[in-house]
Amino acid sequence: MTAPIFADWHAIANVKARYCRLLDTKDWTGFAALFAADAVIDATASGGPRLDGRNAAVAYIRSSLEPAVTVHHVHSPEIEIDGDGASAIWAMQDRLTWPNGRILNAAGHYHERYARIDGAWRISESRLTRLFVDMQVAE
Repeated sequence: MTAPIFADWHAIANVKARYCRLLDTKDWTGFAALFAADAVIDATASGGPRLDGRNAAVAYIRSSLEPAVTVHHVHSPEIEIDGDGASAIWAMQDRLTWPNGRILNAAGHYHERYARIDGAWRISESRLTRLFVDMQVAE
């Protein structure tokens, strides 16, 4: 891997690492900054909604996860870079616990596209697929 490609690969990996940290720490301003303004977040394959635009996506995610304790992990990235665009598949696992006692444990993949905008990599599309979902409902 040449130095410029490695630098881009590393920068994209850092965007996804920040995605997990900022989401789990509920830093909504920092989280929003990771996305292109016209980003698409598509969780329909795992039972969630399709969200068009950064503002709509972050607002929905915030309203869904603000009260929950969340832990998101990503690993084993497959990143392909083509100039100012890139794609990646990330293996993921998450655990979400809401105050009412509901718990979700799940794993799957993020299928993403990235765009270099004003010199920085941003998520332009994210599609979540799940391999399994274990939902525990409080009794």
